Amino acid sequence: MVTTQSADSVLKSYYLGVVAEQLDKAANPFLARIRKTTSDVWGKDVRKAVRFGVNGGVGAGTEEGDLPKAGDGNYAQFVASLKNLYGTICISDKAIRASASGDGAFVNLLNDEMEDLVRSSSFNFGRMLFGNGTGLLATIASGEGNVYTVDSVQNFAEGMIVDVYRTGGTELAAGGLTVKAIDRAQKTITLGGSAVETPEGYQIYLQNSKGLEITGLEAIFGSGDLYGVAREGKSWMTPYTETVSTLTESAVQKAIDKVEELSGGKVNFIVCSWGVRRALIEALSKYRQTETLALDGGFTAISFNGIPVVADRFCPAGTMYLLNTDDFALHQLCDWQWLEGEDGKVLKQVAGKPMFTATLVKYAELLCYRPCGQAKISGITES
Repeated sequence: MVTTQSADSVLKSYYLGVVAEQLDKAANPFLARIRKTTSDVWGKDVRKAVRFGVNGGVGAGTEEGDLPKAGDGNYAQFVASLKNLYGTICISDKAIRASASGDGAFVNLLNDEMEDLVRSSSFNFGRMLFGNGTGLLATIASGEGNVYTVDSVQNFAEGMIVDVYRTGGTELAAGGLTVKAIDRAQKTITLGGSAVETPEGYQIYLQNSKGLEITGLEAIFGSGDLYGVAREGKSWMTPYTETVSTLTESAVQKAIDKVEELSGGKVNFIVCSWGVRRALIEALSKYRQTETLALDGGFTAISFNGIPVVADRFCPAGTMYLLNTDDFALHQLCDWQWLEGEDGKVLKQVAGKPMFTATLVKYAELLCYRPCGQAKISGITES
């Protein structure tokens, strides 16, 4: 006989490990390459001492001369708040009772819910990797009724629940709106609920997430302070950037060379948009056959001189990131865990409703220890 108590036990004993593995390794090829660690987590923050430059205590001299004077250590402290990442499943009491007569039926029910959770979580966490931490999904250009034209539909999927803020993100205009439909050709989305009046310039964020997402790649290549450290006057905080129209093998190699020249690091992973990957394949195929590489998590990449190149749906159009994944780490308080009540249960009834929910949680933040060891090529004409 299947009960909520036995369901609770199955969620803890079986599904937690499976889901955590899928979200950490199979959700995104870039995320799969990043080291996960519980080090340098202090309370609610990540505090990481990073070294830049070289030690000054090196020099030449005579047999009887003074030894080189030891240099001061070039250290800076990165500080960032752990971000709260959640994923929730919802099962009705009716569904539980309908499958209570057979273990197989209940397993199928849980499998469907967990697959949906992994799919939704992978979508949103993959999106965050390319963001700047603000959680901005798009800016509204115009609206007619509940249909809104936005600057990009890349970050949307049907079923998402979003908040709409007034221009500049200063005040909530409407919250808890569900994305009902997306027209990717026309760059429009349809939102449920009451229409937002005069929405031009308004901004759309994932529900309750404004300013609370992990620090993604755009923050590293952006402006202003990073991890509490001012960039001005610090070349080691500045990644290499280049703008090109036509993507060539030489342009990619130049960015790789510049990373090594300026930082001493080595690019070991390249991620780009779909159109940029096609442009790269065209450029490479003029001289040789394109090779492929197998990556962790079941992903496949094309090879650029032995460096894996993957396309990601959330990478901005016309953009290629050239990264050293050894410079990144996802600092976390713990791996994915179920949110437990005081009674130790993870499956809890929604107050006043015949529904049960369970929530996965991870407290984490993404850090790049060496911003100058990364590169970005933008403005590329896609194929």
